[in-house]
Amino acid sequence: MILDLPRFVEKERPFWEELDRELDRMAQGLAPLKDITYSQKVLSLFHRACSDLARLGSSTAEPELYAYLESLVARGYAEIHAAQPRLRGFRPIHWFFQTLPQTFRRQLWAFKIALAVTIIGAVVGAILISVDPEAREVVYPFSHLSEQTPSQRVQKEESSYGIKKEMLENSKTTFSAQLMGNNIKVSINAMALGLTWGLGTIVLLFYNGVILGAVALDYIVDGQTVFMLGWLLPHGSIEIPAILIAGQAGLMLGRAVIGWGTREGVRTRLRLITPDLASLIGFVALMLIWAGFVEAFLSQYHEPVLPYWVKITFGSASLVTLFAFLFLSGTKTRSE
Repeated sequence: MILDLPRFVEKERPFWEELDRELDRMAQGLAPLKDITYSQKVLSLFHRACSDLARLGSSTAEPELYAYLESLVARGYAEIHAAQPRLRGFRPIHWFFQTLPQTFRRQLWAFKIALAVTIIGAVVGAILISVDPEAREVVYPFSHLSEQTPSQRVQKEESSYGIKKEMLENSKTTFSAQLMGNNIKVSINAMALGLTWGLGTIVLLFYNGVILGAVALDYIVDGQTVFMLGWLLPHGSIEIPAILIAGQAGLMLGRAVIGWGTREGVRTRLRLITPDLASLIGFVALMLIWAGFVEAFLSQYHEPVLPYWVKITFGSASLVTLFAFLFLSGTKTRSE
């Protein structure tokens, strides 16, 4: 029972009227149903009307109001379900060049948090290495990084390039597949850990940042900056943003689980963000597949086989192209 019915009606009526207008547009075929933001807005209004109808109940005090809301909800149910066949059919090109970048920009708040957490982790990792160079044995997850100094590794890589070249040429496909599988697993974990209210995602991003910062400072201090850039940039320019976008998806999931400032239940909140999550994690998978190929076929070749400036130029161009695509693609269609 609603204690203050006039106040309830005054507060909720604007939402009912807005839903009524949007249902008229849908019935006339004028609604931009393929716009995810618009569809989520209409669905949210419909859920709110359903909730209001349940709260109002079969109140005898306002039978006309109850009949109006009941009619509105029934009409919303019919229009929304009638619109589903029109939305069926996945168009890969439209998704890639329109839906995907628009989704990224719409959820940019989560990407900024993921980037900030990673940068903080990188600063912590750099501090750890600067204070105690032997900390690499604890920080680095791979033994081939911690068992030798950067200079020793560079000397080994460049002096044994003939043997390594032959080894890589004989196992490129296997190596690439292993890299793809590992990176995709890390990214899926970054998103799935959002179910822990986003805390698991934050921890994973922070740890990746610690490793990145420690490795970067270690190589810079040892005078191997050019080697590090030539080694990391070709695939890292795609791989690192991919993990950040996976973290973006994880933070979105965490926010939906927590449910700040919303009346919808957790199942409704999760359902509302599912299209955005699917778009982001699908893009992450494509990015990591490409990064795996680049790492196996380009990053592992060092001078004198492949000049470092070629690899650095390739990685820098990849990074600029990626963010130009994410921030500029699909803007014309969205404004229209």
